[in-house]
Amino acid sequence: MKSTFRSAALTITLLTTLAGTASAADPVRVRGAITEVTEDAIHVKARDGKDVAVKLSAGTMVISVALTDLSAIKADSYIGTAAAPQPDGTLKALEVHIFPASMRGVGEGSRPWDGAKDSSMTNGAVGSILGTDGRTLTVKYKNGEKKVFVPADVPVVSLEPGDRSLLATGAKLVLLATKAEDGSLTAVSISVGANGIAPPM
Repeated sequence: MKSTFRSAALTITLLTTLAGTASAADPVRVRGAITEVTEDAIHVKARDGKDVAVKLSAGTMVISVALTDLSAIKADSYIGTAAAPQPDGTLKALEVHIFPASMRGVGEGSRPWDGAKDSSMTNGAVGSILGTDGRTLTVKYKNGEKKVFVPADVPVVSLEPGDRSLLATGAKLVLLATKAEDGSLTAVSISVGANGIAPPM
């Protein structure tokens, strides 16, 4: 499982980097809830109200997303955070997700994100945890670092390898898919919320 998860994670590294641009050839991100599951596809009611059919392949990776809290983040934890800029040049987290060891290095760096106006996605290792409340993180990546404040009401989640049993009607997800010339989508990765949560990424 670990080697498969790592291999798929490397694919996500490439696709996540590409997803920071706006080209029509880029991977497609879909957020929503599953309305139907078949042997080789899922149907999703997307956040914008559209019904989207997404094919599954042998290489589609499923990731379980579970709620945790800030105390799960330690120095050198590998994390990702969608965040909005603050006037002082620091970032304010919209969410934080903690990667398992097998996904260390995935999507390392900072790039534009579609979570909110002017938001970014930063993936890197936690260099330090600052402040009396421990809510300011220094996130380090190759050739840079960001200081990120994590408000108390921001969701913190952990990512773990999952399987297709998580793909059930009603499950909330965020997926990354490739788009074929005929417009059809094939999922590369599907992050599914555990216990009914919506993945906050």
